[in-house]
Amino acid sequence: MIELPDAKPLLALSLLVGLLAWETIHPFFPFPKDRRRLNHGSGNILLGVVNGLMTTFVFVGLWWFASEWAAGNGFGLLHWLALPPVVAGTLAVLMLYAWTYLWHRMNHRIPFLWRLHRVHHSDPHMDVTTANRFHIGEILMSSVLRVPVIVLLGIRIEQIALYELLMFAVVQFHHANIGVTERWDRGLRLFIVTPFMHKVHHSRWQPETDSNYSSFLSIWDRVFGSFRINHKPSSIHIGLKDYDSSEQQSVPGMLKTPWTSPKTSNPKKRS
Repeated sequence: MIELPDAKPLLALSLLVGLLAWETIHPFFPFPKDRRRLNHGSGNILLGVVNGLMTTFVFVGLWWFASEWAAGNGFGLLHWLALPPVVAGTLAVLMLYAWTYLWHRMNHRIPFLWRLHRVHHSDPHMDVTTANRFHIGEILMSSVLRVPVIVLLGIRIEQIALYELLMFAVVQFHHANIGVTERWDRGLRLFIVTPFMHKVHHSRWQPETDSNYSSFLSIWDRVFGSFRINHKPSSIHIGLKDYDSSEQQSVPGMLKTPWTSPKTSNPKKRS
C-alpha cells in the first residue's frame, strides 16, 4: 500500500525539480531576468510547505480515522455496493475528483471562499511553484470538508493516497510554465487538465477565470459545461487585477490577501 505521508513529498520534490528544469530550458512565457523569479518561487513553495505540514500532521490522521470508522461500521456508498476492489478503487477516485471539481467551483462562486482562493489566482507569473500557492485557510476548510465525504462515500485510505498522488502530479504539470505544442496539449486535454487549459483558468478576464475548474480529469468541465479553451494562450494575461505589487506578492501580503480589497477595484465586481 502507498503510504500517503511518505509518497507525496517524494513525488512533489521529484516533479518540482523536473518541471523547474523543463520550464527553465523551454518556458512558454519568458521569465524575469533578475531575482524576481527566485523570490516568487520561494514564497509560493514556503506556503506549500506550511500547508503540507499542516495536512500531514493534522488531517492525514483524521482522514485515516474517518476511513477506518466507515470500513469498520460498513458505512458509506462503496461499502454498501460491495464492488470488486479494482472497480471500487476506480469509482472512489472518480468520486473524489468530482468532489474536487465541485469544491473548486464553490471557491469561485461563494464570496468568502473566493477571498481565500484568490491567493492562488493572484499570482501574475504562473509556473510550477504556483501549484503550492494556497492560503492556509483554504487548505484547512477543504481538509475538514473531506472528512464527511470520506465517510459518506466509504473511501479507503489507500484510495485517498492514489487520488492524491495522481492529482498532485497533474496539478504540478498544468501549472508549469512549460513549452508544450498545441498538438500535444490538444491530445492530452481530452483526458487530463493541460497547461493551455489551465492558463485559461488563471486569466484576468473573469469569463475565462470562471471556467476549467477540473484539477485532474478534464471530463468534469465537459460534463458540467465549464470547459473553455483559448486558441491563442500566449495572449492570456495571468493573475488578478490590483494584486501585482511586490507587497501583495510577498508571503505576508499573500496571507493578508483574503482580508484586503484594493481601493481601485469595483466593489460590485469580484477582484
